[in-house]
Amino acid sequence: MSHLFLIRHGQASFLSDNYDQLSEKGRQQAKVLGEQLASKKIIFDTVYSGDLVRQVDTAEIVANFYAKKKIPFPELQTNLGLNEYPAEEIMTTLGKHLIDSDKDAAELFENCNNATEESDRHRYFQKLFEIILEYWVQGHGEGIGLSISWMDWSNKVRDTLRRIMMEAGKSELIGVFTSGGPIGVSVQTALDSPQIKAAELNWRIYNSSITKYTFSGSRFSLDQFNDVSHLPDELLTYR
Repeated sequence: MSHLFLIRHGQASFLSDNYDQLSEKGRQQAKVLGEQLASKKIIFDTVYSGDLVRQVDTAEIVANFYAKKKIPFPELQTNLGLNEYPAEEIMTTLGKHLIDSDKDAAELFENCNNATEESDRHRYFQKLFEIILEYWVQGHGEGIGLSISWMDWSNKVRDTLRRIMMEAGKSELIGVFTSGGPIGVSVQTALDSPQIKAAELNWRIYNSSITKYTFSGSRFSLDQFNDVSHLPDELLTYR
């Protein structure tokens, strides 16, 4: 049997001009993760990530700790099938459609814009994003200019993970640095649960967490979800 570690990137720069970069806390999370994996001498046979900056940088920070301890770390292989869903496009295109047509979405949008406290702004944004993402998962976003549907995106994630597992040798350990969306899809697929569960799980996946699978060929089973035992409480974040 082989093993697959799906590792979520460190905290990105939420509500900044450039979301796709690690925040200072995100870099610290990745450092703690790297130190923990290296200290336990977790030896990966192959390592993948998407090509998003926050994913690649998390992997490189971990690799640096391996180098310091002179522990081998494979060359990172990037695959677009491990990228997060296009959140900005969904928010702007599908979000505008919902805000114009749905009273609850419009109210949350107004509350978010008018919030004076950052915590309130985050809270309203999260609630609005949940409504928009659920709408997308249910397939209601077709015909309004989105570049990809939920089914096409999530199936691309499944196909990518399936190819990674099929190409692995016997008794290999594969590391994948990715995002909450693909991890949610992987769990939903492993448990054969409804599609919406992939989106719901996404909200509960910690930054720099590890989700572990055992697999043989394309068959895989969930061993551990959302492990953050390596992180102190002050470094626990969802976004």
